[in-house]
Amino acid sequence: MDTITDSSWPRFVRTPEAARLLDLSPRTLEKHRCDGTGPIYHKLGGRVVYAVADLQAWIDASARQSTSEPATPSPPAPRDSGATDTPR
Repeated sequence: MDTITDSSWPRFVRTPEAARLLDLSPRTLEKHRCDGTGPIYHKLGGRVVYAVADLQAWIDASARQSTSEPATPSPPAPRDSGATDTPR
């Protein structure tokens, strides 16, 4: 049975293909994923996949007009609510 995929579904690529599209090494893309600085990704089963539209959005978000222009600040890391700042 031949089925045609609905064209409104996003096209997903795995890490090696995403890295090739971005002209990065797969390891660099993995580091961006771990640091939270890379493109949006999805976990389908045990696989990491990227929507091609999310790769394009990440490229667009990193556009700069000057080297003195700051990068978009990343959100602060969550704090441990159980920790106390008072010395013992």
